[in-house]
Amino acid sequence: MTAPLTPPPHDQSQQPASDGYGWPAPHIVTYGQDGPGMKTELREAAVVTVAVTVLGVLLGVLWWWLAPHVPRVGDELDGSWVVYAKDPEGEQAIGVDGTFTLLALAFGVVSAAAVFAWRRRGGVPLVVGLGLGGLLGAVVAWRVGMWLGPTSDLIAHAKEVGKGVTFSGPLKLGAKGALLAWPLAALLSHLGLTALFGPRDPDLYGSPQP
Repeated sequence: MTAPLTPPPHDQSQQPASDGYGWPAPHIVTYGQDGPGMKTELREAAVVTVAVTVLGVLLGVLWWWLAPHVPRVGDELDGSWVVYAKDPEGEQAIGVDGTFTLLALAFGVVSAAAVFAWRRRGGVPLVVGLGLGGLLGAVVAWRVGMWLGPTSDLIAHAKEVGKGVTFSGPLKLGAKGALLAWPLAALLSHLGLTALFGPRDPDLYGSPQP
């Protein structure tokens, strides 16, 4: 006699899990540590801060080179020297501030693009380092431009060039708010790049299949 044919035991472990309504249950995905770690992020943020700050030297040189000169004239009255603007209604002083602001905006965009290309995932410490480096870089550029420009001792400069001779005044930043142009441009540009081209979070559930 032959044994009756019986179906093999149903192996529940090999069947896809169900949520009770006929749909397959979502896969459980486990993730490792999110990001490279706080120490690594802080180290990268410090590198970004230093690198962006050093770029301020280049911004200062460009500001000194491209900014318009403010003409001054010295005169001697009753034995004492006075210095006044040769063109009181001129817009050279506004041009000095405008040149610094435009250059700072450009440096903010470029530095944000470089940081995003280097570290695409970003992170709070990296963004803070970018903003802080932009602010420090703007301050460095301001001081470097003033140092490269004409001396701030107008009386001594007027005596050196002579009475009635036109000379360039010191390179000054009248609108101190221009120092915020670099960090604001860097933060906004980095935010936009992250929103457009940054990594996306994985879809835990995906699209259900019948």
